[in-house]
Amino acid sequence: MKYKVTLNGRTYEVEVKNGQAILLDEYEAVAPAAAPVAAPAAAPAAAPAPAAAPVVTGAGEAVNAPMPGTILKVNVTQGQAVKEGDVLCVLEAMKMENEIMAPKAGTVTQVVVAKGSSVNTGDALVVIG
Repeated sequence: MKYKVTLNGRTYEVEVKNGQAILLDEYEAVAPAAAPVAAPAAAPAAAPAPAAAPVVTGAGEAVNAPMPGTILKVNVTQGQAVKEGDVLCVLEAMKMENEIMAPKAGTVTQVVVAKGSSVNTGDALVVIG
């Protein structure tokens, strides 16, 4: 195998056969053009503190997240009447869209999450009274 090795400003072309190195050529190394000096990178911003879980203030039964994920869509508003089986919101988890449905008929007393919210298993999404 042939190799080019640059050492102390000199380039050596070497061939290795059966564990023996044979010098084929030696010449002055050509220095590459100096790359423009980049401005120093700005220090990364400190990560924001994790937001506290929203507090459930509405009276009624909380509908909780069955798994961790991100809220893609919220289909209800506070004060809206819902029937059992209505889709309250859409939760994306593991690249799947999961429809979170109302477990009972009633009125939405609180919408705890918003589009884009990250939730953990058991976090309240909506409260139905």
